[in-house]
Amino acid sequence: MLETKYTTTSEEETIELGSKFAKRLNPGDIVYLYGDLGSGKTEFIKGICEYFNVEDMVTSPTFTIMNKYIGEYRNQEIPIYHIDLYRIEQNKELNEIGFSECLYEENSIKLIEWAEKAEKQLNKPSFIVKIIPDEDKENIREIYISESEVVLN
Repeated sequence: MLETKYTTTSEEETIELGSKFAKRLNPGDIVYLYGDLGSGKTEFIKGICEYFNVEDMVTSPTFTIMNKYIGEYRNQEIPIYHIDLYRIEQNKELNEIGFSECLYEENSIKLIEWAEKAEKQLNKPSFIVKIIPDEDKENIREIYISESEVVLN
């Protein structure tokens, strides 16, 4: 798995990196995002949604668990699902929010935070993004982006 490291020094740079990364995404892609609470995952996702011209305000779905946005991809609408599994304790909760249906929607992009909570139900990711804030310096983040073997083959 090829991994590339980036460093951002502000929320704006994290959003910008998300937007640049989004150029690599296609319908059907799944992105796992890892990082502690407040690490910048939603800021990164804001950049992805900005690239796809999402008009809605992008917010963390920590309490709603799943937000659906409509973006543009090659002059067509594309659903973008932002899923935060942090509060999920049992797999049956995933079924209650329509998680399975969203996973099999081929012409959408799925951005999944805390994917480790549902790995058995998930398809393999196209990309993995790990965000690690610097403990000593506010707003400095190391962001590692890996492309899955699924995409490389």
